[in-house]
Amino acid sequence: MQCEEWADANSELFKEAHDETVHKNSYKRKLYELISASLEEERPMKKIMKAAILALAAAGMVMAGGCGSSQPAKSSAGNSSQSALMQKIKKDGKLVVGTASGFPPYEFLDTSVKDQKKIDGIDMKLAEAVAQKLGVKLEVQDMTFQSLLSSITTGKVDIAISAINPTDERKKTVDFSHNYLEGKQTLLIRREDEGKYKSLADFSGKKIAVQKSTIQEKLAAEQIPDAQIVALAKVPDALLELKQGKVDAVPVQNIVGGQYLVTNEDLAPTNIYFDKYSGGSAVAVPKGSDDVVAVINEVIKENQDNGNIDQWVDEMTKKAVANAQSK
Repeated sequence: MQCEEWADANSELFKEAHDETVHKNSYKRKLYELISASLEEERPMKKIMKAAILALAAAGMVMAGGCGSSQPAKSSAGNSSQSALMQKIKKDGKLVVGTASGFPPYEFLDTSVKDQKKIDGIDMKLAEAVAQKLGVKLEVQDMTFQSLLSSITTGKVDIAISAINPTDERKKTVDFSHNYLEGKQTLLIRREDEGKYKSLADFSGKKIAVQKSTIQEKLAAEQIPDAQIVALAKVPDALLELKQGKVDAVPVQNIVGGQYLVTNEDLAPTNIYFDKYSGGSAVAVPKGSDDVVAVINEVIKENQDNGNIDQWVDEMTKKAVANAQSK
């Protein structure tokens, strides 16, 4: 039935049903009133049935969006409030995590697993906990650090866990969880140069090898005067340049630096730290995925409160050392 025909109808019920501002319960009320009135007046049952059919038909057409209703259709799937990322994770039955191995004890290749590339570390323990909380399987994709954020925005991975510092610049592209670990940034040097450097200013004009697109690259460029930055794909590449005498220092997070010192006796710490560094590692997530961030934050808090994260640091530090010594 077209809207013009409705306007010509004499039925008060039709007019009321056609009015978009009338709540659907009014249809039921009108129907009840019609039936009650008909019973009182002992009208034939067929009139009652006719009124009922007309009322239900009118209500159905209005709720279906007939006659120019501007109300958008709502999903009945029950997941309309979920973010696109959460829906994808649930649909696929897996959480795809991007990481950049070569940053022990956060993430490193587990050499104890033969004929298979398995990445282990603090970040992988966190990834496993998040996947378990979501009730899905975990899939890990290893890549260069500078590819992590773009892999999130292009949908190649769901989230990234790789000791990522949530800088203001990065927050323009992705969202972040709360920090799950704090850390200071220091520098490693050759053991033969121990005692040579007392402050960041002493590295002025020196060659500094860094992992590309990291907070270490940013800090070295900002806080070491006239630093000659050599940006490389992974931390082991930077350390090799240092060991070979091609660069003078390598900035690293203190946890990571301590790890490499165990297996590189020709390197030494400086006990020099970068200033004005907020520290911390967080999980990177696509914009508009607040429900996923909430789950990750819940997992982080649970594992901070129960001591698991401290345990992961200790466990993965020891494993990474044994892993390196077995090569």
